[in-house]
Amino acid sequence: MLTSDFYFDLPQELIAQHPSGVRGEDKLMFLNKQNGSVSHYMMDDLVDLIEKDTLMIFNNSKVRRARVFAIKETTGRQQEFMFINQIDKNCCVWNTMVKSAKKQKPGMKYHFPDGTIGTIVDWPGNEKTEFRAMKFDFPIDEDWFERNGHIPLPPYIKREDTVEDSERYQNVYAKETGSSACPTAGLHFTETMLQKLSEKGIEREFVTLHVGLGTFLPVREENIENHKMHNESFYISENTANKINDAKKQGRKILAVGTTSVRTLESASDDNGLVKFGNSSTNIFMYPGYKFKVVDQIFTNFHTPESTLIMLVSAFAGRENILNAYKIAVENNYRFFSYGDCMLIR
Repeated sequence: MLTSDFYFDLPQELIAQHPSGVRGEDKLMFLNKQNGSVSHYMMDDLVDLIEKDTLMIFNNSKVRRARVFAIKETTGRQQEFMFINQIDKNCCVWNTMVKSAKKQKPGMKYHFPDGTIGTIVDWPGNEKTEFRAMKFDFPIDEDWFERNGHIPLPPYIKREDTVEDSERYQNVYAKETGSSACPTAGLHFTETMLQKLSEKGIEREFVTLHVGLGTFLPVREENIENHKMHNESFYISENTANKINDAKKQGRKILAVGTTSVRTLESASDDNGLVKFGNSSTNIFMYPGYKFKVVDQIFTNFHTPESTLIMLVSAFAGRENILNAYKIAVENNYRFFSYGDCMLIR
């Protein structure tokens, strides 16, 4: 299939630049993947749309203040770095995504706001990419990011982060720090909504997948089969894996909240759809033709044209159904992407 097969026309004004006035007050589209029919609701209606014996799976990864600015020692100019993950714990080396990466060469030093100095070092595979390895003389911890970093709003939000984003670009159930971008399907859930789900008897469990910025990288290949995903680490507890496997054996539906939960569950499953617990990583790329083994339903946001995420939901619901639903969403002024509205697919 071609990348252009997943293009749709999206007016710029529908790309949400701010969260809704109140968390959870968002439009909700329901897409029937069997016949492609679309219905319109509000997020408050979600409880009524989910069957009582459904098991919901959330990603509890917490967003790190991973967007950090530094001053280049040789020029005195400001340089932006997006910290992805630590790649050598012994040597305090981090993988970063860098603007104008070709100009950021090994040996160059950068001064961070608290006086810390980082140095670009060679790292296998980074040579012709947007990524550069940054080495420090001491371990970088979460306090360092709190002192130096900013909320890593995605590139389609054309503004600087604010105090509001510190709360709103974070899920209410977020617990395990490590993501460079928020698993944003969860942004629609409030404590009140979670309580209502519990009162109906809808069970929920948590997995952890730390979101890297590969999710925002464009698909540059003409044929999507040639696109390579970046690795992301995830963790599933033994208890959660057992709950998922029991639900599958009982014929109960698995509803994944967000594409990161989908990727985690599908990556951790065997050919029979049984999920394995523990730490692992994934570079799974799902596009039409992929056969889902675990996930029965998806709750998600509206995704960018020609992205791996719209390819994932197209694999689940059918490309024609998704593109038609997105066309209807545009016609009805749904808000798109991270701070936008949401969709339930089943």
